[in-house]
Amino acid sequence: MPGANSSNQLPTHFILLGFPGLERSYYYIAFIFTIVYVTSVIGNFTLLFIIKVDRSLHEPMYFLLCMLSAIDLVLFNSTTPKMLGILWFGIHEIYFEACLTQMFFLHTFTVMESALLLAMSFDRYIAICQPLRYNSILTKMLITNIGLLAIGRALALTVPLPFLMKRLPFCSTNVIHHSYCEHMAVVRLACTDTTFNSIYGLVVAMVIVVLDLSLIILSYVLILLAVFRLDSTEARYKALSTCASHICAILSLYVPVVLSSVVYRLGKDVPIYIHILLANVYLMLPPLINPIVYGLRTKQIRNRIKSIIKVDFMCFLRVHAEEIAIKTMQVPKWDQSQ
Repeated sequence: MPGANSSNQLPTHFILLGFPGLERSYYYIAFIFTIVYVTSVIGNFTLLFIIKVDRSLHEPMYFLLCMLSAIDLVLFNSTTPKMLGILWFGIHEIYFEACLTQMFFLHTFTVMESALLLAMSFDRYIAICQPLRYNSILTKMLITNIGLLAIGRALALTVPLPFLMKRLPFCSTNVIHHSYCEHMAVVRLACTDTTFNSIYGLVVAMVIVVLDLSLIILSYVLILLAVFRLDSTEARYKALSTCASHICAILSLYVPVVLSSVVYRLGKDVPIYIHILLANVYLMLPPLINPIVYGLRTKQIRNRIKSIIKVDFMCFLRVHAEEIAIKTMQVPKWDQSQ
């Protein structure tokens, strides 16, 4: 096996194929993914900056949004740079330890993102069903504990993954048919029984998709029951509109995950690059969608962005006017007469 260590049958490196079957379209895919990557980085950092500097946004919902943006930044930075390296420069090799590290960050922060979306649904439930008790229930201490609980649960579920991977022998091939080190894509390369690894990976996935999504759906059932008890249509619309951004965030994560899982299990004749593209979409879509949706739909954030753009534009005009004035004063008199 290329790149294998004969003493413990662990490879020194893996080969990430990228998107088998789409090699001729790599530059087009790379261009699109690069635009998405840059936009996501700028959007999430802008969101974090605005919430940090604007004290009026120092509320539970925005603290949870900060956590979500930070998770998104780590999540897609754990896979996207390497994927772009494959697409732009053909750098397919990844060291075994780097592959395990990527796998750990990928799955840890996916679990954390799911937990944050669940916490944000709880936030929306309190805001609509218990509005008078909102600030007394969602205190800074509770938000901190929610964040710590999300981290603790994610670590408890994903820390075993690298250790379970290191106990497997890899003695046939080191070629991963994927663009990043996804757990099951690496497990399939082992030349031994991998039932335990597969079951453990399935349990982690079930915790994310089934448990968290079920609780989110339950919270929205309670929200809808409370909304329909409101007297006026305007009050109902206003209550539901406060949930729109969160619903978009939920859909951007869970729809690609569920679709990818369904296609993987039922679409036996679907080309492998379709599976890989879907797997990349559910990692890259939330970091792209969340800042845009929350920036456009949240009035405080939207107004803050407008004020920043306005101030920057006025500063640019002032500096430009000063430069013109200085150049005009330096023009010789005989030039002015002409």
